[in-house]
Amino acid sequence: MLSSASLTGLAARGVAVPAYPRDGSPGVVHLGLGAFHRAHQALVFDRLLASGDSRWGVLGVAMRNPALSQALAAQDHLYSVQTASAQERSWRVSGAIWRSCVAAESPQTVVQAMAAAATRWVTLTVTEKAYTPALADLLVQGLRARRAVGLGGLTVASCDNLSGNGRQLRAICLAAANAPAHGADDGLADWIAAHCAFPNSMVDRIVPAASGVTSAEAAQALGVPDQAALRTEGFWEWVIERNFADDTDAAALSAVGVQVVDEVAPFEEAKLRLLNGSHSAMACIGALAGLPVISDCIAQPAVYQLVHGLMTHELGPLLRRPDWPDYRDALLQRFANPTLQHSVHQIATDSSQKISQRWVPSALAALQASLPVERLAFAAACWLRYCRGVDEQGRAYALADPLADTLTALARAAGDDLDTLVATLGCLPAVWGAVLPAHPGWLPRVRHWLGRIQAEGLMVSAGAVR
Repeated sequence: MLSSASLTGLAARGVAVPAYPRDGSPGVVHLGLGAFHRAHQALVFDRLLASGDSRWGVLGVAMRNPALSQALAAQDHLYSVQTASAQERSWRVSGAIWRSCVAAESPQTVVQAMAAAATRWVTLTVTEKAYTPALADLLVQGLRARRAVGLGGLTVASCDNLSGNGRQLRAICLAAANAPAHGADDGLADWIAAHCAFPNSMVDRIVPAASGVTSAEAAQALGVPDQAALRTEGFWEWVIERNFADDTDAAALSAVGVQVVDEVAPFEEAKLRLLNGSHSAMACIGALAGLPVISDCIAQPAVYQLVHGLMTHELGPLLRRPDWPDYRDALLQRFANPTLQHSVHQIATDSSQKISQRWVPSALAALQASLPVERLAFAAACWLRYCRGVDEQGRAYALADPLADTLTALARAAGDDLDTLVATLGCLPAVWGAVLPAHPGWLPRVRHWLGRIQAEGLMVSAGAVR
């Protein structure tokens, strides 16, 4: 099994391994010990540690499920990451995670860690749905304990797809600190506001869910089993607001490739609209066409043409990210990476919650600027058809969505009556809001493309979008 004792042998096999000490006190408490963190922020911290900056070791906190924490503990919290493209593959072992625990089992361990003298940062990769009072309460308990022992504030950095994530996290923490349960009149909220930093950030890297295939490839490459092996792509971005409890962190992060900026919103917006918006479109197309992964989708000429046009004509021109054409080209290369095996059904998960961020603002902005919306309308038509839960070959699939029962029932009740389908699913306020369905330039185009998909088939109609 992968362990500290096996590192020498791995280096001899050409695997990059950590050569820095890992026995100190962690400087980072990370909440959300999933695949994305381990293939993204943890690798940034790994680079910082490798540079000789020992302040970035991680206590990894699984929120509920103990399985991963146990697996990592059994191999000295080491794990391997394969960086893969069509041209090459390489392996590295990350040593950035030094310890782990489970918040649901030992919340006081997390609180004490946040109050430790060595701790400087708290990072989070929780889902948008996890911005709850319970999360805020855990953070506030840690900050209260920290204040009680006379230590300074922390940088608390959200690393997710939520717009204005740092601002929103700060708000729920201040609200929790002001609640009677935390002694609203003892000044804790004022202390947090004055001493802690909650920078907005944007993170971008495709990290497929761990799989048996990855584990098998890791065992072959490493010569030892790895229960926590991951696969990812070469591309990564971490764009973070210049807002830290310790101002010197900006230079440290910049030195290892993190983009420290005054405003994250233009980068965040570009990711949500270009990457996530295109992903959601391809997820619906792939599900309907029976194409299991994104690289299969973009390999279809009609889909490539559609996605390139979507980013070039409908999404990109209204973005504030100055290098968006370069970002578009990088995305097209990333989508085509056959090694990632990024499942379309995984991407389509919770689509009713994602559309409001990924498509609706783009469609409204394009309509207001008299730009085309044909490709967005086609994507919307695909989603309406996707909600039936049956692909073009008649094979059923399940919708993994909080509104799954409602969506499926409406789609099946409409049957082949496309006008009813558009009038019901196409007007759901929880998905589309109230403004976009009321715009005269929107629903008629969605209905047009839904009709063509029904009459001509998905790929023929996709190839006709201009």
